[in-house]
Amino acid sequence: MITSSPFLRHCSYMAIVLAPFVVSAQTSDYTREHEFTKNCEGPSVAADGTVYAVNYIMDGTIAEIPKRNKANIFLTLPKGSTGNGIRFGSKDVFYVADFTGHNVLKVNLTNKQVTTHCNEPQMNQPNDLAIMKSGQIFCSDPNWKEGKGQVWYVSPEGKAKLVAADMGTTNGIEVSPDEKILYVNESVQRNVWAFDIAPDGTLSNKRLHHQFSDGGMDGMRCDVKGNLYITRWGKGEVAVISPEGKLLKTITTKGKNVSNICFGGKKGRTCYITLQDRGCLESFTADFAGREWAMMQGFGKK
Repeated sequence: MITSSPFLRHCSYMAIVLAPFVVSAQTSDYTREHEFTKNCEGPSVAADGTVYAVNYIMDGTIAEIPKRNKANIFLTLPKGSTGNGIRFGSKDVFYVADFTGHNVLKVNLTNKQVTTHCNEPQMNQPNDLAIMKSGQIFCSDPNWKEGKGQVWYVSPEGKAKLVAADMGTTNGIEVSPDEKILYVNESVQRNVWAFDIAPDGTLSNKRLHHQFSDGGMDGMRCDVKGNLYITRWGKGEVAVISPEGKLLKTITTKGKNVSNICFGGKKGRTCYITLQDRGCLESFTADFAGREWAMMQGFGKK
């Protein structure tokens, strides 16, 4: 029997205070290890709960995962195309950032038809996508070799315009739940920026939302409360940042190279993350439902 002392009581108090900020590993495997390539990326969840992710077995494929450990090839993209980020624009359509073909592709979920939604020769490599209820898309566009990047706006008709130039290595990108703020991170520079969004997709009022002192960043998504879930590539973590830019908690993952994240599950609180070093998806439970999950519920009612 251990007798309680003032020192131990003090330590216990500190543990209670610090606990919300550091969460031990809570992830579990959602797919088998090494089924995906080193470009494992772009998870997104359909209205029926099926998870889609890119580069299953070989690059250029898109997997569908209806349940745990049940991944299979949904389709193979056209020759020369390799998917990265995926975002649903309706219950029957999702868009793919095609980083080798320099396109934003449009995929019909029902007939598996793949078309080019947008091709912009000035894009370095479309990396990740953020989408609004109206079908307006923002696309991160890094230049890894030169350590810089930019952000494009793509209209529902597929017309592209440059809305943020002269940035660092733009990677993760997301829209706030009220669709008034665009978040963009720079993987190498470790910055997370916030912009105000105009109705025509123009961005303004750029400000620093959060900055990390170490590690990398990749994909990110918001929950319905506006908290930002950021995958920390190389750190083996998912960081949760408040709408005010404060670090709320860190979820430790099994793999180190966490590339992207999405929300799904029956209540929208299951987070699916892609691990490039392990070639699989892991999952964990968030405190709140995801913004994109809530948007998908609306699509499903139409």
